[in-house]
Amino acid sequence: MHLFTAAHRTLPLGSIAQVRSLTNDRTATVRINDRGPFVKGRIIDLSLAAAQALGMIGEGTDQVELRVISYQGRPGAAGFLTVQVGSFAEQANAQALAARLKAHFGDVRILTVALPAGKRYRVQVGRFATEPQAQAVADQIERRLHLESLVLRDDR
Repeated sequence: MHLFTAAHRTLPLGSIAQVRSLTNDRTATVRINDRGPFVKGRIIDLSLAAAQALGMIGEGTDQVELRVISYQGRPGAAGFLTVQVGSFAEQANAQALAARLKAHFGDVRILTVALPAGKRYRVQVGRFATEPQAQAVADQIERRLHLESLVLRDDR
């Protein structure tokens, strides 16, 4: 509770994440060391120390941006493959593509990435254990929707 730690449902244990409050722009770097939160609509549970650093103690919750910056867990224990279909500077363009993809593929997500040139919104489909599985979906996307895509390992 006095260390900068957090719980997350899906990030690999040992992930190092930067959490930024969208309310006050304060940041804290935490290590994912537990599972949770198990409350709908919440993506991360912060330790007391991390919550204090972000100024969340009074409210208890906040809108945050979460960015994985490192992994210090067991080798080979993190990651999966995904199909990236697009990367956009405009969030609305990413949302439009995601809606189009959702009509054909169930698991579609938009990842927000902070780059030196600004935020990018990456549209990705699926989580796969093997490259042939991911490549088969990438091929379907190209055949059905005439969109180029690439297979990436999501090992944040």
